[in-house]
Amino acid sequence: MAERIDCDIAVIGGGSGGLSVAAGAALMGASTVLIERGRMGGDCLNYGCIPSKALIAAARQAVIWQHSAKLGIRYDEPEIDFPAVMRHVKNTIAAIAPHDSAERFAALGVHVLQAEACFAGPGIVQAGTTMVHARRIVIATGSKPAIPPIPGLEAIPYLTNETVFDLTEAPIHLMILGGGAIGVELAQAFRRLGIRVTLIERLTCLSREDEELSGLLINALREDGVVLHERTEVTQAENTVSGIVLTLRHADGSTDRIAGSHLLVATGRKPDLASLDLARAGILADARGITVDNRLRSTNRRVFALGDATGLSPFTHTASYHAGVVLKNALFRFPARADHSLIPRVTYGDPELAAVGLSEAEARASHGRITILRWPFAENDRARAEGRMEGLVKAIVSPRGRILGVAIAGPQAGELIQPWILAMQKRLGIGAMQAMLVPYPNRGEASKRAAGDFYRPKLFSPLTRRIVQFLARFD
Repeated sequence: MAERIDCDIAVIGGGSGGLSVAAGAALMGASTVLIERGRMGGDCLNYGCIPSKALIAAARQAVIWQHSAKLGIRYDEPEIDFPAVMRHVKNTIAAIAPHDSAERFAALGVHVLQAEACFAGPGIVQAGTTMVHARRIVIATGSKPAIPPIPGLEAIPYLTNETVFDLTEAPIHLMILGGGAIGVELAQAFRRLGIRVTLIERLTCLSREDEELSGLLINALREDGVVLHERTEVTQAENTVSGIVLTLRHADGSTDRIAGSHLLVATGRKPDLASLDLARAGILADARGITVDNRLRSTNRRVFALGDATGLSPFTHTASYHAGVVLKNALFRFPARADHSLIPRVTYGDPELAAVGLSEAEARASHGRITILRWPFAENDRARAEGRMEGLVKAIVSPRGRILGVAIAGPQAGELIQPWILAMQKRLGIGAMQAMLVPYPNRGEASKRAAGDFYRPKLFSPLTRRIVQFLARFD
């Protein structure tokens, strides 16, 4: 006989968003059930954000020797112990895992069921042999790799982000399909670890990002030795005695074949919904994800969805943001609404790329008249002192000083973007960034300098000079 559990809120999925909802609901007194079929912590902890950043950290250490000579420090090329690097990746996951563990959430008062979930009715979720009857249900099942329909690919032992971090021996030649953030980050990291890397992108790499800034990272990949094939399609994949062979068709119509020891597919992700049987709960979804309103309610008003399951934004921090919106609506009936206009994004290459708000092209299309403010790190004293002067701060501003979007390329861009995010969220104008007091010397001064350029034409105009000269007469 199936066990029955009645609760206030049931959460399907133990990733970032689901864990945030479960912990918040339990701590605020709601009876909470969390259902997770796989590893607690979801994609970000086990297959995404954490392992990739651990790998990137090791890769950056591997090339410091190349840049130190200009600072007066010289030493030999380091020896790279690839198995030890991958142990570092696994150890990083293991160190964080207790925070997301079933034991910790049970201690918070969450009833954790480790089983696959599917709907048995509008307000009923079956998890193994348990039937969960919930007043509110939250779908936080995340996403999984989207595999392109390339002939022959199904017969290839290809890697995805869910398996690439299980490597224990260095690939001889890693071929990567997909020039988005994941593909670019991993291409650079593996290349810096001494692995031959070829990156293939059907369109252009980092096509969503500002072309001026993304070009800096793409050039850095080439300088690192990554072989790039942009505007190139893979028309055939073969598993041969000599390795994996891909047939390429380039934009000019020419074709050629390349061979490698390993293939990583990083061509995007899709919502992981197939096992839920959404129709039994009256929940509409399509290839992009579950259909939700701006309060993140599905077509079944008792069921909410968040994060990758909605297809609205593919970032861990979006899922965490969604969790707060869901808790307000599900527990307190507050009409909280999700706003996706200011979701920041970072590509953790070297240099890093960070952006929030509209790009230059989007701002021109939607606002017409805009002002572009730039400040290069080559004009920043801290950057000069560190010998890392590549990159810039680029802000897009309306004629009245409203900040429409910001993009930064350079070291620590993901940190440097944060004051801009706050300013835009609080609807502060460019004057707030110009007035910000920044400790010297600091890379953050580049943001202040860029903001100051908005006022430069008026501040140093002939009219200002005449006013100053007039007032001087009365001294």
